Amino acid sequence: MTVEQSQSEPVLELSHVSKSYAGQPAVRDLSFTVERGAICGFLGPNGAGKTTTLRMMLDIAEADDGEIRLFGEPLSPAARERIGFLPEERGLYRKMTPEAVIAFFGRLKGLSHREALARARRLLEENGLGEAAKKKIRMLSKGMAQKVQILAAIVHEPEFVILDEPFSGLDPVNQKELEALVRGLRDAGATVLFSTHVMEHAERLCDRIVLIARGRKIFDGGVAEALARVPRQIVLESDAGVDLPSKLEGVSATFEREASDAPETERWRATLENGAGAQEVLHACVASGAPLRLFEPVRPHLHDAFVVMVGEAHAEEDAP
Repeated sequence: MTVEQSQSEPVLELSHVSKSYAGQPAVRDLSFTVERGAICGFLGPNGAGKTTTLRMMLDIAEADDGEIRLFGEPLSPAARERIGFLPEERGLYRKMTPEAVIAFFGRLKGLSHREALARARRLLEENGLGEAAKKKIRMLSKGMAQKVQILAAIVHEPEFVILDEPFSGLDPVNQKELEALVRGLRDAGATVLFSTHVMEHAERLCDRIVLIARGRKIFDGGVAEALARVPRQIVLESDAGVDLPSKLEGVSATFEREASDAPETERWRATLENGAGAQEVLHACVASGAPLRLFEPVRPHLHDAFVVMVGEAHAEEDAP
């Protein structure tokens, strides 16, 4: 394989991968790729099959069907050495120091003692843990200990970093710092795949997302594409006593009354249908003479798209 080919090869390819436990399907006919240099969010509700899939990527669990390729090749010990992995189940040697823990994992990945220790000290300094380098792990806060485990996963400067629920248990400050670390990995040339239940992180970080539910893929694309799956909504306020939905009965929308902050106003949330746009609703308001006090399009978030797509997928499967 030429250098040009290796650079263009996806870092990860799953093709029709399935896995069952005791006859119960955990992953079903799953196919997707992760391109080099991307930050990819691997999302899904509890029990969707995310951790099982990550374990198969790392050859910890064996797929029943399908194929998984890393760096353009079948799974192998050599390919795994090019990966950094943070498991959802955390665990550190509590009597060791952060620099010793990180250096230890560096040695496991083939670094010399001298290089592993140098990288450990540099990573701790760069990530605000320099003063904690020689403290016992048991003396660190949960957030600091979690950062140490993440640094241990990347000390060998892996090409591909897999993080399973990396934001779990972190306070907002540490979450923000971890987001910066993930961006830094991508900027340094690494490819990142992470699973999370917190959609805000995926929305801010990801170039693309893969969403699974009940073991099968239900979405694969960019964040903007996912947000486009959310029905457009508008919040409107009018004078009290005005039946706004009746004035706008020609608009393709459903209206729900919401609590208003002031007794002199009525507040409604309109969910647009059949391709209706905000301008159409505004024009209808003006034409009807509706006394508007507020007209505010609602910005969708990835959380909303997640709920919509998972709900649609479950309804489709549960339909008779």
